[in-house]
Parts: sequence; structure tokens; C-alpha cells
Amino acid sequence: MKTTIYNRSNNLFKYFLTCFYAVLGLLTIAQAQESAKEEDFFKINKLRAPEGTLLEVGGLCTMPDGSLAITTRRGDVYIVENPTSAKPFFRKFASGLHEALGVAYKNGSLYVVQRGELTRLYDSNMDGKADVYETIYSWPLSGNYHEYSYGPKIAADGSFYVTLNLGFGDVWWSGTSFVPWRGWALHIFEDGRMEPWAAGMRSPCGISMIDGELFYTDNQGDWVGSGSIMPVKKGAFMGHPGSLLWTKLPGSPLKLTQQDIYSKINPRFDVDEKGNRTKPENIENEKFKTLFDIKKEVPELQMPAVWLPHGILGVSNSEIVKIPTGVFGPFEQQLLVGDQGQSKISRVFMETVKGELQGCAWDFRSGFQSGVLRMSWATDGSLFVGETNRGWGSAGDAKDGLQRLSWNGLLPFEMKTVKAMPDGFEIEFTKPIDKLKASNLAAYAVESYIYKYHAVYGSPTVNVQNCPVKGVRVSEDGMTVRIIVANLRKNYIHKITLDGIRDQENSYSLIHSTGYYTLNNIPDGASLSMKEVSTKNTALVSPVKAPAIKGVYTYEQIKPLLIKNTCVACHNPEKKQIGPGFIDVAKRNYSIEKILQLIKNPQPKNWPDYATPMAPMPQVSESDARKIAAWINSLNNNK
Repeated sequence: MKTTIYNRSNNLFKYFLTCFYAVLGLLTIAQAQESAKEEDFFKINKLRAPEGTLLEVGGLCTMPDGSLAITTRRGDVYIVENPTSAKPFFRKFASGLHEALGVAYKNGSLYVVQRGELTRLYDSNMDGKADVYETIYSWPLSGNYHEYSYGPKIAADGSFYVTLNLGFGDVWWSGTSFVPWRGWALHIFEDGRMEPWAAGMRSPCGISMIDGELFYTDNQGDWVGSGSIMPVKKGAFMGHPGSLLWTKLPGSPLKLTQQDIYSKINPRFDVDEKGNRTKPENIENEKFKTLFDIKKEVPELQMPAVWLPHGILGVSNSEIVKIPTGVFGPFEQQLLVGDQGQSKISRVFMETVKGELQGCAWDFRSGFQSGVLRMSWATDGSLFVGETNRGWGSAGDAKDGLQRLSWNGLLPFEMKTVKAMPDGFEIEFTKPIDKLKASNLAAYAVESYIYKYHAVYGSPTVNVQNCPVKGVRVSEDGMTVRIIVANLRKNYIHKITLDGIRDQENSYSLIHSTGYYTLNNIPDGASLSMKEVSTKNTALVSPVKAPAIKGVYTYEQIKPLLIKNTCVACHNPEKKQIGPGFIDVAKRNYSIEKILQLIKNPQPKNWPDYATPMAPMPQVSESDARKIAAWINSLNNNK
């Protein structure tokens, strides 16, 4: 009897063991076939500063000997020797500066932008510390806390460019130029001469030199619907009227006035019953104008080369750097753009069409420990990333940081480029694609939209339109596709989503399946014939509808809606990020109707501890908003 029981137990054990290994094998296969992530190719490593050193990085530059120069918001300057080694050596080079938000190397000296001047730092006695602090040029200050200054960037002739932030007073939502040249780019020469270069900047943190030309990124806010990359040409107006107070001063290359803009766009100087300024809110059904509408009347207005959609590719865009030849694999010669608020880096491909720059932007690498402010290439091809978040808020919750991004040599599956065609787009990949899946129109989705140009803080997406994909031609080698797209619109952002594309080798999906192409011009040339493209579309077959979600939503159920509507860009379910955690919103006991109202017209005064106000989002459908609101309220265990 005992033998029988033992044999049955033993057989039962073997049966369960067989099942266990079968399930384990399936799990292993599933894991092996899971599409790769950005962190599988680009690694983030931390550079450890000496204990007690707070690196709220304001500026970075790599010096000719490979050392790294760092300026901090607290006014210190460090030289880091052997910065890519396991034990970098930090040496304090200077101190006592006023919030140094940029640094450049030239002819043995460091040039630093402080809040009120461009300063040359030089070590004349060769003891490793600066003993010469020379003012090259200074500009006025009013004392406003928001008068940040950025740069310098060095031109081919050795001259310098700096950009100056607008101030924000009691009317915090309205950028104001309290003293001359706030909101301007300045061109400064070594001998102390200065020429005003361009006006209309709001918060021009991302000053950059690309191929000898000046570019910058601005931060979303009043008069700035979303971040973007813009070339900065002499005499250009970048869009914010706050700085136009000074166009009558000697040397101004612009004659444009604030009234020239206010006569076309209501400045919304709204007041309450007591006569106090009130924050202008988005009016959902108003008749609005866009930047390209105003461009027709104001030729000085500079249009973005590439939009960086707010909440998707950042909320506080920062420095732009060009990827050197031989670095970061298939993306050499493309651009990387930092973002302070979302603690990440985006990637941009630009092309020239009819004499104007335009191009496509994608997510690239997220997960930095603090807000990404500055970037500089190391001599080994890795990228130094300087970070800070004090007073500005970021997804990475550390207060400071100096990290290094490295490519491990493996090839990621991504869209390499997107180029405009007369009838759509040509998309090049980093690896051959599954040609059968790529021949199916169901693999593609395109829509276009733009932002309002108005005095309100930020803008919803407007004029959203579907752009049906009518045909696709896949190249013989599987490296490119050309898609015919209906409803192409000049000056609009075209969101291109390729969820159905798979690589040929492993059937992996793209690491980043959505790109955002700014179509400033539609090129001339031959359109594809419908005879040479595939029109197969399995999406036309009526799908089986999934049952409606009933009862309380789980996070996994609601997560696709949070991603779709860019909620996750600023909010985390459980902790403070750029905005409050959803669990903290739930504690406010808002009704669903109140949450719907706040999505359309946020009230930053309700969350005074957060530096970055939420933009109005009336584009979120009522159906999505109600589901999100119901899930938020379910997080409140005290109800």
C-alpha cells in the first residue's frame, strides 16, 4: 500500500515538474521574443562627485584635453579630469558666480554666462584655479527671480551668443521684459561690443550652435503653445511679444512693436471685479489664429523648424546637440534635445525642403535621475548629461545629477529617418522590416494638428485631422517604406504611428513607434502611382469588439488612455512628478464633472507647490476623461 502511494505521489510530482518546466520554457520564449527597450542599447551611468558636492549643473563643455568643465547654479565651476574613467577627479576652478547657466572653452579660457554678464575665467599663475575674472559684457538686471541667462555659444569667428529669459512678476503667467534686452539673443564680441540679434524669446534655455548656425529651444507657456527647435537669424521675431519693448533702442535689428502683435492677437489683459489681472484661460470654441496665420502678416516671425509636442517630447526643452560622425550608431549627424521637466532626451532628424528646415522628432532615452539641462560629447563618444530640478520640477526626483549616456554597439530597431514626399512620407529603418506586415495599410496611422498662437499659458492641440494612408510601397531590401497620405497640410505637425511594423529577424516592434513630422513645405516631384503600391488593409475587416469595462477600472485598464492623452508625461499614479500624483488628486475629492472641467481649464492656484502649470487639454475626449476621472477617484481609500 505504501509503495502504491509513493509511486502515485512520485508520478504526480514528475507530472507537476514537467508542467513547471513547460511553463518556464514558454515564459523564457516569451521573454526572449519581447521587443527590446531603449535601455537595452543606451546605458545611463552616474559620475560620482566628491561627497558633499551638489552638482546642480548649469553648463557643460568638453575641453581639448578631454576634461569636462561644469558650472553650477550655485555659482561654482569644476574641472573634471579623466571624466570617463572609474575614478574621475573633480577640481574646483572658480566660485562665487551668480547662477552660471552655461560655459564654453576658447583659447585656454572658460567663458561663463552669469545672470548679469558674460565672464572670462583664466588661470594666469597655473595653479589650477581661476585668478582672472574678466567681464566681457554685462546687461541690465531688475532683480526679478526669473531673469535667467544662458550661453555662451561660440560662433565660427570666435564671437559669442547669449540668450536672456523674460521675467515673471506677480502676474506669473505673463512673461515680462522689465529691463532692456530681456527675451533677446545678443551677439557679443571679445572686445566688449554687443549687437542685439533677435527678439521674441520666452525662456530660451536651449541655446545651441549646430553646424555654425544658432538655434534654440523655448519652453511652453504664454504665447508658446509647445516647445520647438527654431533657427535664430538676425532680426528675427521668435514669437513672444514681451521683449518688443526695446525695438526702438539703438542697434535693434527689429522695428516690430508689441502693438503690432496685439492688434492681431488679443493680449488678454483680463481683470477681475477689483481690477486685478487674472490668468487668461483657454476658450474652447473661440476663433483662433496660428503662428503661420500671423506669419502672413508679420514676415519677421520665425516658424519652428521642428515642433516638440508638449507633454510627449518634453515640457521644458533644453540643449540641442548634434551627434558626431561614428557615434551612437545609425543616428550620427542627427540631433538630440534634452528636456528638463521630463528628465529625458528626444531625437530629431532635419531636412531642407524649398529652402526651409523641417523634420521628424521621436522619443530617445528617458530615465535620467533629474532634469536634463546640458549635454556635451566625451572624447570616447559617450554623452555627458548635466541635470537639475530645484524650483523647476522634473520626472527624475533627484535634485541634481551628472550622468553619462553610452551606446553599447547593438543596433536598435527604430525609424532612422522620415522624409517628406509630394504625396506622403518615406520612412527609413535601422533594420530590415517584415515586408508582408509592412505591406498592410493597417500597420500605419497618420493624423495632423497644430497649436494656437495666443496669450494663454500653453495650448491644446487644435484642427486635429485624420490623414488616411492610401497606399504603401516597401523597398526590396526592406529598409524603407513610402506611404501615400491623404490630407497633407503645410505648417502642421503630422503624427506618424507604425504600431504594425515588425523587424524581419525577430518580429520585434519598433522601440519608438511614433514620430512627429513638422511639414513646413511639401516637396515637388513625382507622386506614386496606385499601380505600384499595396492597398491591402486588414483594418477594414470589422474587428470583434472587446466587452466594455464595467465597475472600477484598474491601472492596467486605464494606462492606455493615460498614455494616449499624454497624462503620464507629467503624472505618476503614486508620487509627485512634474504634476501631483494621481493618488494626491484623488484626495481632493473632486467630482467627475469637476475633474473634466479641470482637464479643459486647469487651475494652477490649486497646486501652488508645483513649478510647471498644466496646459489646457480640451482635446481629451469626454469618454476618455470620464474613465480617467473614475479611475482617479477610485484611488481614494478614505471615501
